[in-house]
Amino acid sequence: MGYLRRELELLSELRVLIALGDFAYRALCDLYGVRPRPKFGHGTELETPNGKHIICSYHPSQQNTFTGRLTEPMLDSVFSRAREL
Repeated sequence: MGYLRRELELLSELRVLIALGDFAYRALCDLYGVRPRPKFGHGTELETPNGKHIICSYHPSQQNTFTGRLTEPMLDSVFSRAREL
């Protein structure tokens, strides 16, 4: 977690993070002290205590893309929303 913390500290102007999968989502919530943590789901959005936004997406693995759990329009919508924020 130390590496992630240092990397995010270097990105001082960062306003929005996209969590690709539940593992990334839980790590970001732990790092930013989000309690209670809302349930993970594609498109879930939350604001951290320091004002940064987290948007969740299913991980773009073959398991998710080949089965249709994550489609290109779904992923595009997450990145479009991130640009809006």
